[in-house]
Amino acid sequence: MATKTITRADLSEAVYQKVGLSRTESAALVEMVLDQIADCLEQGEMVKLSSFGSFVVRPKGQRVGRNPKSGQEVPIPPRKVLVFKPSNILKGRINGEAVGEED
Repeated sequence: MATKTITRADLSEAVYQKVGLSRTESAALVEMVLDQIADCLEQGEMVKLSSFGSFVVRPKGQRVGRNPKSGQEVPIPPRKVLVFKPSNILKGRINGEAVGEED
């Protein structure tokens, strides 16, 4: 498995190398894209990136958990969770398979 973590700076550098924008413009572009995705998710919208995958915010209801140390039941309040579902194309790329274009 890969051990390198890709950071915002790495993404900005890749945009700089491939697109030809200045480093400052590249960093601003990456930041704007990530902010737009985060804003949409915060508003409860689904973000679908063709050939990559979908980000969805799903509600989780209240449930009863258990403290593993004491065994005491503890209520876990309702919350929202972020779910990523990769596209079949991305799954294929990760597994080294040739997969056709997704709609």
